[in-house]
Amino acid sequence: MPRLPRTLASAALGAVMLAAAPASADDAAALVTVVTSEQPQTQLMAMVLTTQAVEQGASARILLCGAGGDIALADAQDTATAPQPPHDMSPQGMLQMLMERGVTVEVCAIYLPGLGADESVLIDGVGVAQPPAMAGAMLDEGARVWSF
Repeated sequence: MPRLPRTLASAALGAVMLAAAPASADDAAALVTVVTSEQPQTQLMAMVLTTQAVEQGASARILLCGAGGDIALADAQDTATAPQPPHDMSPQGMLQMLMERGVTVEVCAIYLPGLGADESVLIDGVGVAQPPAMAGAMLDEGARVWSF
């Protein structure tokens, strides 16, 4: 085989391999985690995976809607605060740990009006998402959206 085509073939193969390679932590995209599930195990796993993404360099924000918003209530049900195996963590406890790491946590704009409540019922640090800003975060070219 002539030298030029072999070089081109090697370059093309290298480009394909690079495109297929997983992103490194340095290339980690912004992450938007959306939690709507009422299942405590699903809520906790959403927090676990978001924590892992943050530890791997991703910037993250969390949107809690419907039953998912209940983990942000100051007077949350036991399902949001009860420790779960194997590490005795709760969805709300991990949510608070993520907030301490700088992760933005917001409830859906319609969550509190649906409860007939205001922000005073939320744990400290949880805000209310503004639809234009949240849509922008989700549409960001580098964003990944995880939904639980």
